[in-house]
Amino acid sequence: MKVKSRNVEKKDKAEYLDILYTAVGSLNSRQEIKDFLRDVLTESERIMIGRRIMIARRLLDGQLYDQIMKEMKVGPDTIMRVHRWLEDENKGYEKVITSLKKQFSNHKNFKDYYDSSPLGNLRRRYPVHHLLFHIFQDLKKK
Repeated sequence: MKVKSRNVEKKDKAEYLDILYTAVGSLNSRQEIKDFLRDVLTESERIMIGRRIMIARRLLDGQLYDQIMKEMKVGPDTIMRVHRWLEDENKGYEKVITSLKKQFSNHKNFKDYYDSSPLGNLRRRYPVHHLLFHIFQDLKKK
């Protein structure tokens, strides 16, 4: 059932969003949130939200549009939209990114955790083939 937000009355829209925020706010664990989002969003919608958060993170880290476009295979319009949301008065993205930074603080930097280079993609796709490389990387970090 597809609904265009501009066709929904303001009162109804506020009610729908309030119940969504209340539902998400009532969840206590990462697993509960994961299960809920799996139930209410399609895989494509979940991926799109995750990609927007990744773009926001990269923008806040100072990455250039060209680099983000190349590594994430997104268009400039998507990056500009996320950039506008970051500049907006609402600070939801920045709060999420700050929280993510705390969770990823054990990693040298974001790129170490989400290696999007061609070699990183191969290492994720064929982990056994790169076992020695992973062992070396772990030893190097110590």
